[in-house]
Amino acid sequence: MNQNRRLLSFERPRRRMIEEQLIPAGISDARVLQAMNTVPRHLFVDNALRNHAYQDSSLPIGEGQTISQPFMVARMSELLALEGHERVLEIGTGCGYQTAVLSCLCRRVYSIERVAALHDKARKNLRQAHHANVMLKCGDGLLGWEEYAPFDAIMVTAGGFASDVWINQLCEGGVLLMPEGEKGSHRLVRRRKLAGGIEEAYFDACTFVPLLKGELRR
Repeated sequence: MNQNRRLLSFERPRRRMIEEQLIPAGISDARVLQAMNTVPRHLFVDNALRNHAYQDSSLPIGEGQTISQPFMVARMSELLALEGHERVLEIGTGCGYQTAVLSCLCRRVYSIERVAALHDKARKNLRQAHHANVMLKCGDGLLGWEEYAPFDAIMVTAGGFASDVWINQLCEGGVLLMPEGEKGSHRLVRRRKLAGGIEEAYFDACTFVPLLKGELRR
């Protein structure tokens, strides 16, 4: 089955995800909804889980990690309020699904994954789904990606606390969005870097896998 037929075979579940889950849950940004309707989530999960790909739930992707539920992917993408010209750093590539959604919303995504096996999986998934405006790196996300800084936005897809390195790698007016907290109890926090300091805003309670330092190769 070719790529186009694979995409079409899941068109109805993807549309139901938009109409029955995301819109009723309050997602209203038209560009985010279009991105969620475009990215083939089923290509980012294991074959055995593909029939569950468009349910509003997280799913295992291996290495003790998960692909976030569609609502949370859409919610975090919406909170960045991207217009299309931005350069975005993602901390925690995972299987590449959130990366793919971001790539539909900005000029370029730079994404770091500490687990080599997931980094390789994400690269394969993104290539299969034809997302070309993405640069991937296997490394310690807590260090950011100084080579390509400053960024217009940074999204962290694991729960923990903000690193000063990330703030330093934001351009003025840029935003850092992450699930802040510990032991599975997190809250989305958005920080905007201004000339006079940092502006903070607090949003949904949530649960994410923990943010860890270092690079993991096996």
